[in-house]
Parts: sequence; structure tokens; C-alpha cells
Amino acid sequence: MQAAIDGEMRLLDPEVRASPDRVLELLDPEWTEIGASGRWWDVESILTVTSGGSVSPESPVKVSEVSGAVLAPGIVHLTYFADNQGRRVWRSSLWRLTETGWRMYFHQGTLASCSSL
Repeated sequence: MQAAIDGEMRLLDPEVRASPDRVLELLDPEWTEIGASGRWWDVESILTVTSGGSVSPESPVKVSEVSGAVLAPGIVHLTYFADNQGRRVWRSSLWRLTETGWRMYFHQGTLASCSSL
């Protein structure tokens, strides 16, 4: 589980996000996301956004309440809150172990209220 958490945190790092090659190391080729906006993303569309500096070093994403569960051998589900520039999002992702290491397979963000359950 820790490898998936580490991968998730790397994907939030502005330096990693600015490098398409580093992002591709962490995303499964079949990766998709349903964003907090309701938009559907695939690998190609997210690389356009991340390489454009979607998270700045001056305003890093603050992560809290990270939780994970092993759903099956080689499959991990993570949830956490991500706060960035006044926007709080409840994040959920599925990671799977591949021949090249842990890769995010699916991600979803949902706008959250100021408090958790």
C-alpha cells in the first residue's frame, strides 16, 4: 500500500507533474479520471494539463486523511482530501501492480465541504 501512496504523492508534486515522462511512469496506459468538474480525462488529455503547470511550487497541494485498502493482490484503493488554492476535493484512486511497478489505473475527484465525515 505504501508504494501506491508514494506514487499518489509524486503525482501531486509540481516537478513530477511538469514532466510528461515522469507522469507516464505513474499512470497506467488505460488510466482514466472523472475530475471534480465532472470532466472525463484520459492519459493524453491529462498530460496537456499537468505539463502546463496545473500545480505551482508556490501553492502546493495539501493532502490530509489519507486512507488505503488492499482490494486484492496487486490492487490498492486510496482516498484522501486534497486542498489547493481554496478548493477542497475528496480524491479516490485505484492503483495496480504491473510489470513495471505500481501505476494509477483510475482516479476520481469530488468537491467536498469543509469538514469530513
